Amino acid sequence: MNKQKERQEKILDIAKRRGFFWQTADIYGGVAGFYDYAHLGCALKRKWENLWRDFFIGLNDNFYEIETCVMMPEAVFRASGHLKSFVDPVVKCSKCKTIFRADHIIKSVLKKDYEGFSPEELMKIIKEHNIVCPGCGGRFEEAGVLNMMFPVDVGTGKETRKAYLLPETAQGAYLNFKQEFECLRKKFPLGLAIIGKAFRNEISPRNVLIRMREFTQAELQIFFNPKKINEHPDFESVKEFKLRLFPVANREKNEIMEVSCEDAVNKLGLPKFYVYHMAKIQEFYTKVLGLSKDIFRFKELSEEERAFYNKYHWDIELFLESLDGFKEVAGIHYRTDHDLSGHQKVSGQSMEVNIDGETFVPHVLELSFGVDRNIYALFELALKEEEERIVLVFPRLVSPYDAGVFPLVSKDRLPEKAKEVFRFLKESGFSVFYDETGSIGRRYRRIDEVGVPAGITIDYESLEDETVTIRDRDSMKQIRVSISELPVVLRRFLAGESLGKLGKPVN
Repeated sequence: MNKQKERQEKILDIAKRRGFFWQTADIYGGVAGFYDYAHLGCALKRKWENLWRDFFIGLNDNFYEIETCVMMPEAVFRASGHLKSFVDPVVKCSKCKTIFRADHIIKSVLKKDYEGFSPEELMKIIKEHNIVCPGCGGRFEEAGVLNMMFPVDVGTGKETRKAYLLPETAQGAYLNFKQEFECLRKKFPLGLAIIGKAFRNEISPRNVLIRMREFTQAELQIFFNPKKINEHPDFESVKEFKLRLFPVANREKNEIMEVSCEDAVNKLGLPKFYVYHMAKIQEFYTKVLGLSKDIFRFKELSEEERAFYNKYHWDIELFLESLDGFKEVAGIHYRTDHDLSGHQKVSGQSMEVNIDGETFVPHVLELSFGVDRNIYALFELALKEEEERIVLVFPRLVSPYDAGVFPLVSKDRLPEKAKEVFRFLKESGFSVFYDETGSIGRRYRRIDEVGVPAGITIDYESLEDETVTIRDRDSMKQIRVSISELPVVLRRFLAGESLGKLGKPVN
């Protein structure tokens, strides 16, 4: 087993054993591309989503969250272009009849990315390099395409209408844009955020939560006047911020460059409105989540790789050892007026707006995040194997619980006092749990393995002076603080402050 596969197996083992995620319908052998979140995984996911909400919707007073249906009529996808172009190139083995995604089969052999190549180009490469079925060694038939949407019949009898499950949450924002614009007093830019389910009939789902058939997206669609793409009122606040960029021109030398936002505008020709939001995305990963900038980059997609309507398209990638390199977890796309113009044409309803006497179809900047991919990335980056323990070093703000509360022993009024502290913290708004089984050392190891950042222990001294100890998951150091100050101290610790500065060290 290679290192990447071994790492992935370890991730799956601890995720399943501790209650983070596992394959759907596991008792029936599971279904490829479908995963359920267990109790800890659900808590981790909700915390990530709430951080995303607070940060990105908080970028502008005119950004709002909406919720839309996951099933929509066929006309929606005719207008969006999904019926025609939401396809993957596929090849079928002439011997065992297994269907594979053509560019992935080639990449597995040649170790190069062929995304964006036409079926004809891919078939030519397959023949030139004599690539055969990995299962039976059979030769491939001519390459074709497969639409990845899930069709659904709505209604019965003569009333039956064809519909599809959403392949992306974005369409919900476009369909609701005009009404929201009217409701929100016709102000721009207008942001509509959706955190919801999307469905894609992936040919070869793989890598656990990375490529799934049912998954969660967090997307912010920002509608704006295209004439103002080269301005942003807060650009001065980010102009010196260094972006980590991997442009197409750097692929051959495989070099990431650090460029100020100002230089990204002046030297790379990217518009200010776009670059400002790039800076905010990088800030979310490196400052809010606290991830190392060394594992983060923006990767530019070439004209062949990006959707034809995307004028600018940079993927957000994180370096993941189990997946052998940088992998996409999000993207920032300038979709022009493609979506609204498409819906205007098919529906017959005008998507034009009038602001300050000017009439136009708005353009869209899309910030799109794969929630499940981000959860997998957090899990991968958090998993540490030390000499004495396995620990999940999650960013403190997204850990499944804020703290565990423990009596030192299960006697002498310590459990009663510990439960009092537990209730106090819950009432103060923290996600905490109580545990009194096993030795205190075993309890610490248990919370280390599920990524809880703080262990709060009530001991005999607590009964005398109303103080407790707090243990840091990462350093395993402890401090002593009064119970009355515990909410303030814990909140500061979760926000990133060093534990040693928040109380009296315990030897």
